[in-house]
Amino acid sequence: MEVNNSFGPIDIAISGMQAQNKNMGVISSNVANAQSTDNGQGQPYRRLEAIFKADDDGMGGVTLEEIAADMSELPRILRPGHPDADEQGYVTMPNVDLPIEMVNLTMATRAYQANVAVLKRYQRMVETTLELLR
Repeated sequence: MEVNNSFGPIDIAISGMQAQNKNMGVISSNVANAQSTDNGQGQPYRRLEAIFKADDDGMGGVTLEEIAADMSELPRILRPGHPDADEQGYVTMPNVDLPIEMVNLTMATRAYQANVAVLKRYQRMVETTLELLR
């Protein structure tokens, strides 16, 4: 009987931790740019989303497939004195909603913590196995 151990519990948990770490970076970028009306190209910042993909067979962990810009409508607010205001005094703002970003950050943090818990339980299981073998 051949055992395929290319993705064991450690590899799966680590891939989840890496993916959620990148996701937290994307969320942090969104929060940091929530009021950025110019991304350096004359356009407001667009919210980014991390898109995950299950590894090859669906049983081997997760990877970050891409970081995509949210193409939803950009809100316009009335701020006549703002340097990026148009002729009517409206400023096109980023499509970042801070409460949603905070919920996403909480979910990413919890997913990261769950993967850490898997690693800790696996470590305890290995330690117990070694104790039994002594």
